[in-house]
Amino acid sequence: MGDIIEIKNLHFSYPASEDGGKPVEVLKGVDLEIKNGEFIAVLGHNGSGKSTLAKLMNGILVPESGKVIVDGTDTTDEEKIFELRCRVGMVFQNPDNQIVSSIVEEDVAFALENLGVPYEEMRRRVDDSLKAVNMYEYRLHSPAQLSGGQKQRVAIAGIIAMKPKCIILDEPTAMLDPQGRREVMNVIRKMNREQGITIVLITHYMDEAAQCDRVVVMDKGRIVLDDVPRTVFSHVEQVKAIGLDVPQATELAWRLRKAGFDIPAEIINEQECVDALVKLFDK
Repeated sequence: MGDIIEIKNLHFSYPASEDGGKPVEVLKGVDLEIKNGEFIAVLGHNGSGKSTLAKLMNGILVPESGKVIVDGTDTTDEEKIFELRCRVGMVFQNPDNQIVSSIVEEDVAFALENLGVPYEEMRRRVDDSLKAVNMYEYRLHSPAQLSGGQKQRVAIAGIIAMKPKCIILDEPTAMLDPQGRREVMNVIRKMNREQGITIVLITHYMDEAAQCDRVVVMDKGRIVLDDVPRTVFSHVEQVKAIGLDVPQATELAWRLRKAGFDIPAEIINEQECVDALVKLFDK
């Protein structure tokens, strides 16, 4: 299993404001490797650099210094940027910013038409992508008739149709209700498990991050934690110190341990917490 994304000593600053301010350094020597087929969450409070990192992975931004290599291609190679974006798709927070057509299936086909994909192949890809996100029955609907979660699934279908190796999702559930968040997360997990698509999920929801294979925590432009969710969230005080939460089950277990109860430190979901409490009171 090779790396699909390699980031080496990455630095990035936004230009100075027009009123004479200094450039704002957002990333300060980031090193990160993401393997093919991984499902990774990137966490951090506002201003930590996580969304900037996502845009650098997709070639929307280019490094000030350091390297971002995506599937063997340097993101600063302008001649290959189009090819790169076909390999690494990006889904943003607001699906309305990505939906461009008045019919669902036409929206999913939009990028394929620009790529010059033959009609029969395009038809197959559009249908398969909509089925993958459970939106095929809505293919002739207007996006305006859909819920937020359904719109986001259509946006994801548009990316899937391009057959990327990796999809970066920048807070895709931030504007959704709990049902919409569940719908989108189910689709993301399915793509990763059944199609082997590498997923990079930027999120503020700790329970979403707990479902990933790996969690990267950023603070002030640097990576401060990088491990499996169970290990990352066991560092409750360190995570809280940088302004983040932990999954609710982890929080409860942590509080119980502080109160003197014998509860495991690496609980990350409700069932594990229930099992620990049953065991505790059966003693």
